Amino acid sequence: MFKHIMAPVDLAHVEKLGAALDCAADLAKHYGVPVVYVGVTSSQPSEVAHNPDEFAHKLGAFAAAEATRHGIETSAYATIAHDPTLEIDDALMRAISKTGSDLVIMASHVPNVIDHIWPSNGGKLAKYAKCSVMVVRA
Repeated sequence: MFKHIMAPVDLAHVEKLGAALDCAADLAKHYGVPVVYVGVTSSQPSEVAHNPDEFAHKLGAFAAAEATRHGIETSAYATIAHDPTLEIDDALMRAISKTGSDLVIMASHVPNVIDHIWPSNGGKLAKYAKCSVMVVRA
C-alpha cells in the first residue's frame, strides 16, 4: 500500500518521539518500505549542531541507528529553513515532495486550548499534504 514513509525528527527532542518512531518502523517492516527521517534546521548554530553539515551528519547517524535497531531500510533528509520554528510546516511539505513520501508519521502533543488559535504541525500537514498523514499522540 505505502511505498515510502517520512518521519519528521526533532533531534533536540528525540526522547518525546518514541511512539511515532516505533510506529514508523513497524509500518516500514509491515509494508517492506524505507523510512526517511526528515530534520529541519537553520544555517545558524543551534543546540543540536554548529552548522547544517553537522546537523545532516547527526541526522544520518540517527537514521542509521534506527535502521540497526529496527532492521529496516532508512535514510536521512536534512533541510534548511531561515527560521525553523516559523517555517517548519512549509519545510516538511517540501520534504514530502522531495522525498517522494506517500505516508508521513509524526508525533504530536495532546490538543489543548492554544491549538484553537495556533494549529499543531501535525494538524496542518494532515490538512494540506497530498499524501496520508498519521499523527501519533505522545
